Amino acid sequence: MKAYRADLLDFQRTPAWGDTLAEGAVRFRADHWLLVDGDGRIAGVQPQPPDPGIEREDWRGHLLLPGFIDTHVHSSQVGVMASYGTALLDWLNNYTFPAERAWADPEVAAQGSAHFLDALLAHGTTAAVVFPTVHKGSAEALFQAADERQMRVIAGKVLMDRHAPEGLRDLSASQAERDCIDLIDRWHGRGRASYAITVRFAPTSTPEQLAMAGALCRANETLYMQTHVAENRDEVKWVGELFPHARSYLDVYARVGLLHRRSVLAHGIWLDAEDRAALRHAGAQIAFCPSSNLFLGSGLFDWPAMLGADAAVSMASDVGGGTSLSMQRTLSDGYKVLALAGHKLTAWTALHAATRGAAQALLLADEIGTLEPGRLADFTVWRWAATPVDTERQRLARDLHEKVFAWMTLADERHLRATWVAGRKRFDATNENAKTTTRAH
Repeated sequence: MKAYRADLLDFQRTPAWGDTLAEGAVRFRADHWLLVDGDGRIAGVQPQPPDPGIEREDWRGHLLLPGFIDTHVHSSQVGVMASYGTALLDWLNNYTFPAERAWADPEVAAQGSAHFLDALLAHGTTAAVVFPTVHKGSAEALFQAADERQMRVIAGKVLMDRHAPEGLRDLSASQAERDCIDLIDRWHGRGRASYAITVRFAPTSTPEQLAMAGALCRANETLYMQTHVAENRDEVKWVGELFPHARSYLDVYARVGLLHRRSVLAHGIWLDAEDRAALRHAGAQIAFCPSSNLFLGSGLFDWPAMLGADAAVSMASDVGGGTSLSMQRTLSDGYKVLALAGHKLTAWTALHAATRGAAQALLLADEIGTLEPGRLADFTVWRWAATPVDTERQRLARDLHEKVFAWMTLADERHLRATWVAGRKRFDATNENAKTTTRAH
């Protein structure tokens, strides 16, 4: 047993939109002890010191949160962040696809996957839904690196068999299917790994490949599905030309069985009321990617419309279209997107969507997302303030929401002190070189 002293913050229920009090939803326990058992699970929370003999870490005056959950991010794209000057389709051709082609090399995939996961941990993210590349080995490398770190990762080899460069296309739908089945047999349900049927986006898959992907989902209802949808107007127009019989971009996926309870669709900016109703009916979620949407000029996501349709929304960095793996920077950009559309995003709704809300949408609420007893001890410890500016802002905060909102807006990875995965410290900023501890013991 180990015990950690800090200001503990998590959620018991979904906070109402616009409610800064969120009574009964937000659970803030100042100066409490989090107890973690020897199996890496949360054993309890208490205000009094633990029994003598229990190992302690005193983080008094720091904020302790469940680890962040990033529901859409690309492991191969860290190196293309902050690439200048293009909209989505040109950006893919000029930056993303060349970077991804390099991951055909097993050594590049292994080193890149390790670097990517260590970077997530160094930003306070302990679980993620990840796109590797079209290469089978890129998924193998990612799952292997995640297993070494005991991280919850949902991923799958990317499916693309048209409208992509040489070296980034599946040879055939049947070959792609064999690769997926082999990866599913090897990794799905092993440790904390789950497999996601991973369609890049509708234009880069033939109807035959999309049908194959849908068949895999129908054959195993425990599989996830991840893709992109309605990110950019030009992309939406292109999909309409390629799939003239579909009612909408989202309908392309629905028609072949890719819209279901474990579907994670990134962006969803240019959806209509019928699309949102289809998401609700399927139980699928939209991964809101505000940093990427702003950087690429894709548009403003309408979260209240999704809320009105009772469709799930989670938070995602979408690196490399997004400009940081920091979930605080992502949430802060989310506030700006909603403000531009005339809405106000509270700290509670934002943080919930990056912790408990994401876990619920992924059907993982019994494992991650809160500080409840029995959950795996994926958690993080943060400075409330790290500069003279945010120190003064924290001093002047009048209530808890103002304090947390200021932290969400002004903090980033430099505020992170340490990250634990399944009860083991995997990142320690107090280490002289701020290195991650990767191997399981």
